[in-house]
Amino acid sequence: MSFSRRWLYLPALLVLPLLLGLANEYATARPSRRTQNVAYVPASDPGFDTERHRLDVYTPKKKATAPYPVVVFIHGGSWDSGNKNFYSFIGRRLAKQGVVAVVINYRLAPAVQVPQMADDCARAVAWTAQHIAEYGGDPQRLFLMGHSAGGGLAALLAADNRLLDRHGWPQNPVKGVLLDDPAGLDMYDYLQKQEYPGDAQYLVPFGKNPAVWRDVSAMYHVTAQTPPMRLFIGGETYPSISGSSRKFVSKLHSLGQQPELTVLPGKKHAPMVLQLYFQHNIIYQELLKFIGLGA
Repeated sequence: MSFSRRWLYLPALLVLPLLLGLANEYATARPSRRTQNVAYVPASDPGFDTERHRLDVYTPKKKATAPYPVVVFIHGGSWDSGNKNFYSFIGRRLAKQGVVAVVINYRLAPAVQVPQMADDCARAVAWTAQHIAEYGGDPQRLFLMGHSAGGGLAALLAADNRLLDRHGWPQNPVKGVLLDDPAGLDMYDYLQKQEYPGDAQYLVPFGKNPAVWRDVSAMYHVTAQTPPMRLFIGGETYPSISGSSRKFVSKLHSLGQQPELTVLPGKKHAPMVLQLYFQHNIIYQELLKFIGLGA
């Protein structure tokens, strides 16, 4: 079948799932309120990026007698793609379950490299710690969640206290981190080996300096005082993610930490985040327990 003929079949295949998705999004939007495109970097800042230095806040519509816990979600995308708008379903699902969710953008390669991405994420977390009470969130219960490259960035923010210290938070405000199939936990080891076809592409976001690779890898910053970590990986994910996640957990154990690692059988890398479309997904169930809302 030619490309043009295959194209004719796409609408029939996609329209129904799209309509169902829109209907479901509308239904789940009702219990939540979305505040879009909040700038977490001042527009007067010389480096302000009008698209990437923004975040969305999702709050439960139901009024609570006490502030809600807060989860900041950092998206993945190989450090060169991704957008907060695609992950609105995560914000909606979390808000529906009694969480104030913050879904962020950050600058991407090739415009910037990972140290600048990490700084963007730190500025978003600092903004959240300072302002989330205005949205009904509890800054004393601030957690991070990230998938893929976003998981590596989330782990780094919790482990390397310098990132938040630069933005006015000498005491790291992060109370815990849930990592969903995280990438980049040990890019120092990964880029030294370059075992897989196409690995050279990561020299664009990470550069060619091994000292930088090490500095942006959470593996080399965790201590006994690092906030608790909860990890999920797919049973069919990339070997590099599986291997580095297990190595990361082992490192935390050696420091006296008690991280939890759950392998979800049969799951590949992308479905590890796409499954979060469903409110009662096991990751949400465990996240609610992790942040003190579940049984």
